[in-house]
Amino acid sequence: MDNINHDYINVDPLKKSYHESIIDVPEHAESIRGGNTALLCIDLQYLDAAPGYGVFAPDYASGVPPLAQEYYFTMLRETVIPNVRRLQDAFRQNGMEVLHTRIQALTMDGRDRSAGHKRLGLLARPGSKEAEFLEEIAPRGDEIIVNKTASGVFSATNMEYILRNLEISSLFVVGVYTNECVSTTVRSACDLGFYVTVIDDACTTVTAELHEFTIVTLKDRYARVLNTEQAIAEISRHMVETERSIALRESANPLHPAT
Repeated sequence: MDNINHDYINVDPLKKSYHESIIDVPEHAESIRGGNTALLCIDLQYLDAAPGYGVFAPDYASGVPPLAQEYYFTMLRETVIPNVRRLQDAFRQNGMEVLHTRIQALTMDGRDRSAGHKRLGLLARPGSKEAEFLEEIAPRGDEIIVNKTASGVFSATNMEYILRNLEISSLFVVGVYTNECVSTTVRSACDLGFYVTVIDDACTTVTAELHEFTIVTLKDRYARVLNTEQAIAEISRHMVETERSIALRESANPLHPAT
């Protein structure tokens, strides 16, 4: 073991090819300019993102130590929730879709849940506090809500069908937990051909190490990774370019305005 070249181990030999074919492609920008990009907010609800409720209720053995819980809820309160709200505002202001997933059973006793959720004892009944979204970043108007009882939304719901109908080709992903539902959703979305962007500082989990490890695994393989500032700047820049392009076409053809 002493003869191992650790510098070599830390090099991803496939990074360049993945980056060129999946990450550094014009489709990311084109999907924004064409209005084909959506913000996907994952499981920001009382079940798993509020102290004292759901998996963090006093009578639920979550197994998350107090220090890890303190880290998680501090990240949510001070970083993730404010950043998700800023992203939601940016998407809404530009007329772009904001979609929400949450863990919620179809039945009061949860008999429709996945086997995994049954084993974990995860249950958010319809109409329960656990099924409610955090107020600061809850859906507005007729924004689409997709309920699930599994980690990945694509494997357990008709999310792909919905996105295809909306003509969405690119997703900006935020939510919890980075290493569980976020990661599973991102990998599936990439496999299904969507162009995925993970917003690093709008996701979190119960330890910094788990978050960072997951981000490193996803980055340049399954998704681009941006922070909130970069994401909002990118959206604003491409939307301005779209408006300028429309204005130029209208001025060149005043009798046939662009639609």
